[in-house]
Amino acid sequence: MSQLEIILITILSISIIANIAVFVYARAAIARLLWVSEELGDLKTMTDAFSQHVEAIYSMEMFYGDQTLEDLIEHARSYDEQLKTFEFVYSLTENEETPVDDDEEADSTPEEAP
Repeated sequence: MSQLEIILITILSISIIANIAVFVYARAAIARLLWVSEELGDLKTMTDAFSQHVEAIYSMEMFYGDQTLEDLIEHARSYDEQLKTFEFVYSLTENEETPVDDDEEADSTPEEAP
């Protein structure tokens, strides 16, 4: 074996090890990103449900006009707006679940309206 062959084999070995390491790291990073995406999507869903619940309570006759509930609704809305800044993250996994959630919300909205 010549010195050139030894150098090329060494460089090839280092390249293969580096490529495997980058592949493993990228796979782990993508898995973490998908987990964060799912968690942010769940947080957004919970925030929306909380906001709707407080609005439903506020619209009840015995609580209508209560300043504390009105402030709570405003706080929930601002929190929801802040979560929208992360939409690009939680939309990675939300696309598969959206049609089911939209149908459920469409079915439940008319029942809550009266």
